[in-house]
Amino acid sequence: MKRLKHIVVLGLAILLFNASVKLHQPPEEFCGVSNTAFNADEIVNFTVYYAVAGIYVNAGNATFTSSLEIMNNRPSYHIIGEGKSNSSYDWIYKVRDRYETFIDTATMQPLKFIRSVNEGGYKKYQNVTFNKTANTAVSGEGVFKVPQCVQDVVSAMYYARNIDFSKYQQDDKIPFSMFLDDEVYSMYIRYLGKETIKTKYGKFKAIKIKPLLVKGTIFEGGEKMTVWISDDDNHIPVRVESPLVVGSVKIDMMGYTNLRHPLTSLIKARR
Repeated sequence: MKRLKHIVVLGLAILLFNASVKLHQPPEEFCGVSNTAFNADEIVNFTVYYAVAGIYVNAGNATFTSSLEIMNNRPSYHIIGEGKSNSSYDWIYKVRDRYETFIDTATMQPLKFIRSVNEGGYKKYQNVTFNKTANTAVSGEGVFKVPQCVQDVVSAMYYARNIDFSKYQQDDKIPFSMFLDDEVYSMYIRYLGKETIKTKYGKFKAIKIKPLLVKGTIFEGGEKMTVWISDDDNHIPVRVESPLVVGSVKIDMMGYTNLRHPLTSLIKARR
């Protein structure tokens, strides 16, 4: 059960650069990509299923909400990702996590990132401010030099939703940079093409991508996580699958409100 809620947020974000792999050079537009994928008042809900010995159980849920606010005198998308374990599992491992980012609406670059986690009694709080003029990230640990178009964990997810995958061929790597725990990671998403996927919500036409994960306390590392996003203009994650150090996880989109575009990728709903 440990840190299961991180997976929804990190599924598209915690990646590690592999210099032996040929990468697409990032187009300049990625430093000023426009948002065409989500509304300012969008809500997307996920259910987290955890499995040991192949039997999946409903272990928790996560919700991502967006709103329009002013940050540093700039119109910004305020994205909040919250995850928690189900009450029936709290006695085993209680999780109450909250991630926030403020994204400049004009550039889709993060201005501030906040993380507040409470996992089995382990608590951590981080507050990072990005100075886009000086290309620095300021946290409680100091001032860190960052690349011009650096992302945080949550902004990377919404940045990825605005990627034009029609520009890439199967197996292409799409690189970007992310600031996490006072370090800069050079990362990529590998584009795997399109396929039809059946989830707990329904049957979707989907875009299949695969991040290269950092080995840690949860993930085994390597290209073992697979993410399917809706093959329409919303690009919302509809399923995430990954083995863990112990067991495996499956995350399905189970509800949404105020999508920017019709969910045309949905072939048939299960309910």
